[in-house]
Amino acid sequence: MSVKIKDLTVTFKNRVTAVNHVDMIIPKGIYGLLGENGAGKTTLMRVLTTVLKPTGGTVSLDGIIYGDNTYEKIQKKIGYLPQEIDLYPNLTVRECLEYMGELSGIEKTVCSQRIDFYLQKTSLAAHQKKKIRQLSGGMKRRVGLIQALLNEPDFLIVDEPTTGLDPEERIRIRTLLVDFSKDRTVLFSTHVVEDLAATCNRLSIMKKGSILYSGGIRELLEEAKGCVWSCYAENEEEALELEKSYHVSAKQYVDNGLKLKLLCEKKPDADCRPCEVTLEDAYIYITNMKDY
Repeated sequence: MSVKIKDLTVTFKNRVTAVNHVDMIIPKGIYGLLGENGAGKTTLMRVLTTVLKPTGGTVSLDGIIYGDNTYEKIQKKIGYLPQEIDLYPNLTVRECLEYMGELSGIEKTVCSQRIDFYLQKTSLAAHQKKKIRQLSGGMKRRVGLIQALLNEPDFLIVDEPTTGLDPEERIRIRTLLVDFSKDRTVLFSTHVVEDLAATCNRLSIMKKGSILYSGGIRELLEEAKGCVWSCYAENEEEALELEKSYHVSAKQYVDNGLKLKLLCEKKPDADCRPCEVTLEDAYIYITNMKDY
């Protein structure tokens, strides 16, 4: 099962183009969508969930082309966790999930079993009797993720699913998504590079509505190979001078100075050595340095 996007464009009434002639194929498994805030990721996901009609181009899900006569069929195949989710504040966690399961037409016994399973997987079993309004932001995200999983969709779309979670819970959610993607397609949208490095091997990078890169993570790392340098500065003033001249992807204080990671296509005019490329380095290189 795959999702195919061809020449997709979304232009709003104020003439702002949020998605600009995007071509993308989202295969089975977890596929990453990476980009800064305002890159067009959320607009693209609104199209994929049938919430927003595109200005131009086509989208197909498992061969079914998006259109007025197919939206209902497509919606039954989709689960969606938006960046901002409205839950029912006066219902308990379990009541909220049972109600959402009922709206999705899931048989009660099956729904109850799935709720039990996902409450355990997201560490919410002990909180299922709490009112939604009593939950922290991170806990509400986890409830939102469960509602997106309840109908066991063929195509799961998650927008910043680890926002507000502590490191241990982020790992649990990432593991849950990897397990869920075994026979399905998951689009994982985020601006947190670490989340994608830990979950997927293919991704697309968006900036200002356009796709700058689509492909494997290994190939993306190769694009930035030879452009990442480890450098030492004796003091803050020296470090600031380097920051004026080069893109800096990492900076930390060490004994007797600072260690910086610089991005430059040729050896910087400083005491430095080449170092291993991380996904974060490659992302900064693609979005800030490469010519298109």
